Amino acid sequence: MTARAILNGMAPFFIVRDVVASAAFYRDALGFTVMHMSPQEAPFFAIVVRDGAMLFLKSVEVEPVPNPARAANARWDSYVNTDEPDVLAAEFLGRGVVFSVPLQDTGDGLRGFELRDPDGYTLFFGRPLS
Repeated sequence: MTARAILNGMAPFFIVRDVVASAAFYRDALGFTVMHMSPQEAPFFAIVVRDGAMLFLKSVEVEPVPNPARAANARWDSYVNTDEPDVLAAEFLGRGVVFSVPLQDTGDGLRGFELRDPDGYTLFFGRPLS
């Protein structure tokens, strides 16, 4: 019998206008840690992490194209699962983060909230209701 490989996580890869500014938003507003940024002079790539969530950011001299800009019914660029969306929402509000959709129970069986990063990427932070 062949061993089954475990998937330990998945990281979205966002094209951003300014990797330093984008990494600062995730660090300062959302509590992520900047795990990597390179090159030292004129960085264009960064990895930010918080708990089990990881995000790659890269500035490649093209405009970001978040999902909502391509299709109105494709609102999210990333779903971030959390057991405590209410606690996380309070933390983010305490840091002055503005939500694009407030904390609520959604029509598709989730509890959570949405926010947009400086490049327009929409992230949903939440969990299934049941």
